[in-house]
Amino acid sequence: MNTLSLDDLGPRICIMGPSNSGKSTLAKAIASKTSFPLIHLDQLHHLPDTKWVPRVPEDFYRLHEEAVSGERWIIEGNYTKCISSRLERATGLILLDVPVAIALQRYIRRCYSSKPRIGGITTRRENVTWEMLKYIVRIAPKNRLLHRKIFEQATIPKLMLSLPRDINACYRSWDIS
Repeated sequence: MNTLSLDDLGPRICIMGPSNSGKSTLAKAIASKTSFPLIHLDQLHHLPDTKWVPRVPEDFYRLHEEAVSGERWIIEGNYTKCISSRLERATGLILLDVPVAIALQRYIRRCYSSKPRIGGITTRRENVTWEMLKYIVRIAPKNRLLHRKIFEQATIPKLMLSLPRDINACYRSWDIS
């Protein structure tokens, strides 16, 4: 399990993983502990207060490059088309490699929660959609292989967490909530 401290991961931490794996929640907890700026890539990629309407790609890439140019940050999200510049600047990488069943459970629980989604693009509660269910079951497992390859090739301090107990152990060892 985890042998890395938050200090080992440095001042620029990249968090990746499938939808509904807990990236936003973990990023928020780390940012609260470290006071590092928190960047949710979904918020850069999509127009605010829309139903996931993407920005013009050039605008997203510009916002992404501005974000990664900072000296300290926690960035959560995948967007592998621009992962190279993110990992060039990152000092640490966390991959939440959770099984599909856990992502589905988290998604459904989130949609029925009264709390707004951390890292979301709207303050309204999300509804369960067939599109997202299909994404979690069909697309995310394919992306998971790419995320693992990116993780394996990364030469910075890195940590892969695949089970809720491992993620919870990290929260405890890093004293985050």
